[in-house]
Amino acid sequence: MDRLLDLTTILSILLMIWVLGSVRRRHIRVEYSVSWLAACFILLALSRWRSGLEWFAEAAGVRDGPLALLLLAAFVFLAVFYRFSLIISEMKDSNIALTQRVAILEFQLNSREREAEAAREGR
Repeated sequence: MDRLLDLTTILSILLMIWVLGSVRRRHIRVEYSVSWLAACFILLALSRWRSGLEWFAEAAGVRDGPLALLLLAAFVFLAVFYRFSLIISEMKDSNIALTQRVAILEFQLNSREREAEAAREGR
């Protein structure tokens, strides 16, 4: 059990370093990195807080603490993925609205250009 918890600690720290490096290189925006950093911190805290992990394992009806940790880690990362699904859905809706607005503006611009051209020819 100790080896798995130590491995989880190391992996969560490596993921934190990776996320912070990605933020520094501007591969990921700060507001999106917060979810990943929170997930890493939760995973790190749970891998170091043995009594809390054992309490959760008992409450969840799971025999082993590491199995409970993996269950919690899966839940945390599913929550992060769900948050990103919401963000992607919102961005898609915004892109559709923006595309429609651009199409309307192009139509209006083309209409005015035709009106101006017709007015020049009518002189």
